[in-house]
Amino acid sequence: MPRPRLSTLAAACATALATALIGPVTSAHATTAHYSGTLTDGATWIADTPEHWNGTLLLFNHGFGPTTAADAPSPAMAQALLAAGYALAGSSYDPNGSMWALDSAERDQFAALSAFGRQVGTPTRVISVGQSMGGLVNAEIARDGAGRVDGALGLCGLVAGGVDLDNYQLDAEYTLATFFDPADADALVNLDSQADAGGLAGRLTTAVEAAQQTPAGRARIALAAAYLNLTDWAPGQQPPARGDFAGQEQQQYAWLAQGLLGFIVPARWSVEQSAGGNTSWNKGVDYAGLLRGSVHAKQVEALYRDAGLDLRTDLHRLTRGADITADPAAVARLKRTSTAGQGLAVPLLDIHTTADQLVPVEQESAFAGRVRAAGDSALLRQAYVARQSHCNFTTAEVVAGLHAVEHRLDTGHWDDAASAARLQRSADGLGLDGAAFTDYRPSRLTGTR
Repeated sequence: MPRPRLSTLAAACATALATALIGPVTSAHATTAHYSGTLTDGATWIADTPEHWNGTLLLFNHGFGPTTAADAPSPAMAQALLAAGYALAGSSYDPNGSMWALDSAERDQFAALSAFGRQVGTPTRVISVGQSMGGLVNAEIARDGAGRVDGALGLCGLVAGGVDLDNYQLDAEYTLATFFDPADADALVNLDSQADAGGLAGRLTTAVEAAQQTPAGRARIALAAAYLNLTDWAPGQQPPARGDFAGQEQQQYAWLAQGLLGFIVPARWSVEQSAGGNTSWNKGVDYAGLLRGSVHAKQVEALYRDAGLDLRTDLHRLTRGADITADPAAVARLKRTSTAGQGLAVPLLDIHTTADQLVPVEQESAFAGRVRAAGDSALLRQAYVARQSHCNFTTAEVVAGLHAVEHRLDTGHWDDAASAARLQRSADGLGLDGAAFTDYRPSRLTGTR
């Protein structure tokens, strides 16, 4: 089975950093100028400005991956934004630590903003833009950036934060290991190296591939997928019908078999490296209660019935064996560096695909609840694109989202600027590469502690 294009958390960060320059370098067509420099912690920053700058700077927060500077989600996106008159800037984050660079990211982004002001000029408006892990950085900047940024646009953001991410991924990995790879059930955390994590991911994937051959295996894969908040719509396929539980599991399996575990398990090593220890736990978790809170509960129940398995027995087995504990200091550090939603200081629009395999759309539900509890819901809007895959947006969708944030900044009101219908009209009017905004409400995020 061919692997999907996982234009993943890492791909957004793969933009190579140009050699540091003292001043701007102008392109052959004299339409843009490029700047770069080094910050005090060794992080690098880059910026690009159009020939006719509209005064707005987009401060781009890149996703998980190599710590090289990027100032736009993709080269095509950069070209379109520069052509529209926006200046772009972004930092690498600290290159001396983990790729989970939340220790330094917010600080380095603000430092890059200051460096831009000194070397290029003072923008009339700054909008923070963040993608994937950078969407979490973006949400933190929207919380802390009063007086430095005016608004924010989040794309496929990991806005539930690092602790929730690690915990629901652990629930899924623990389920897979318990039923299909018991030799690894006690080796899911405190990983020794990225290579060690890659080996674990390979063994789990192989075990899943074997389990898919039987009804019992498929039922248990669906159970793990429920804990992972894994979408049931895979690339190249039509979304399965609401009651097509077997079809839903088949598409969830496609994600697992085609490289998903090979990304998320090594990423856990990077988070542990950043936090200084294990940041996830399942001791005391009631796995029956977790399943009841999942949007996929009916699917799991149906597949267990079809397989002739006793679901209650499996859930009891998971609950009884759950004894993984976290390092309290590591959890505290991850909470301090890698959470958002405690409040907003500027308007934020988050956009998410409805079938995101790496950062489930349900993260938006958890984030909205925290912003609501902080009393800042009036500053937050969330919009959704009916499409599979992580960060799989068209240029038109991103620019339409940016225009919605600008409407909020220009008028002081969202009005209907962030509604699906208005965003779709805005994107269609750009004459670019189309859009698929949709009215959608994400379910609850499973696995929060």
